[in-house]
Amino acid sequence: MTIEEKAFSRRRFVPEAMLSYGFCRTDAGYVYTTDFLNGDFSAAVTVAGDGAVTGSVVDNMNGELYAPLRAERFNGAYVNAVRAAYEDVLQRIAAHCCREVTFDSEQANRVTEQILDRYGVRPDFPWGKSPHEHSGVFRHTDSGKWFALIMHIRKGLLTKDGDATMIDALNLKRDPEEDRSTCAGVYPAYHMNHKSWITVTLDETLSDDAVMDLIADSFRMTRSK
Repeated sequence: MTIEEKAFSRRRFVPEAMLSYGFCRTDAGYVYTTDFLNGDFSAAVTVAGDGAVTGSVVDNMNGELYAPLRAERFNGAYVNAVRAAYEDVLQRIAAHCCREVTFDSEQANRVTEQILDRYGVRPDFPWGKSPHEHSGVFRHTDSGKWFALIMHIRKGLLTKDGDATMIDALNLKRDPEEDRSTCAGVYPAYHMNHKSWITVTLDETLSDDAVMDLIADSFRMTRSK
């Protein structure tokens, strides 16, 4: 995950706020430039039409890209100070130009709204500050039992092909009478019992209606007897 992806994770840009903050609209999207660290460096942040963010940092002393910024092997005090200052630039942009959303993917957020409408349930995030802090659990209001869990994971954990793409994925209770493991977008459960749970990718492989049908099955199978 890039520095920019981390800074704008679970955020959506608001064009009016971007223009007010100082972004300029170009053929490439919206571009914001600023100097930082007492003018020693300049940053250019570009937001494409699909919301993808790229950035570059130039050392104003020589006019060249500051390569150590993205090289993990460079972790001296000066490099870390440049990184921290650039991250602060990104965080200020995020605070002024974005609205927060619950999950990274559009489908995960749409499904979350449909779960609220249908079952009156919002996700909770029980893991605090940890690698799983953005994993949201959906529970029955009477028993507190899980019926769904949305995680942000590497796709390769499901496909077993080394794919490093980060996706939102949904763990659901499975109907033991139905084998959905061969369906597109449906996999043996990540981090849960394969016999009892499945994982569904929230990357538009399945329609929202199909995902909600699977959620309905999980809700039914996990509710109190």
